[in-house]
Amino acid sequence: MKIPLGLLLPESQADKTNIQKHLSKNSYIITVGDRTTKKMIEFGLVPSLQIIDGQEKREKKEPPKLENAIELTVKNPAAEITTPSIDVIKKAFTMQPPVRLFVDGEEDLLVLPVCIHAPENAIVLYGQPNEGLVIVTITPEIRNKAQSLLDLME
Repeated sequence: MKIPLGLLLPESQADKTNIQKHLSKNSYIITVGDRTTKKMIEFGLVPSLQIIDGQEKREKKEPPKLENAIELTVKNPAAEITTPSIDVIKKAFTMQPPVRLFVDGEEDLLVLPVCIHAPENAIVLYGQPNEGLVIVTITPEIRNKAQSLLDLME
């Protein structure tokens, strides 16, 4: 995903104040990626859905501690989006937050099904390697764009 789906906040500006400008009081926050998830939890902005794989830039990392989270797991090989991954994302949206989805494999591309199936008030946050944080406000246009990209992969 070389081209960000939403607004790219440069690394130097990806602080709590700038992130909060894009959130409303009832935003359903979704993070994809270990570093993004950890950063949001450190800011006190606990994501409703967190999708992690226990790695940052191919290095094993300990996921941030989180009390009372429902934990789900799914296998999703690198450079793929599996049907079970899509199914578990849909299931996660029906559960009481916070929900943490631990991916055995790679989570990067799961941004696409997340954008398609996320609730109306969702904000998706994910890292753009060596550039910053991408903030995606879920709209019908974003859903269509994500669906088109997903269709291209099949």
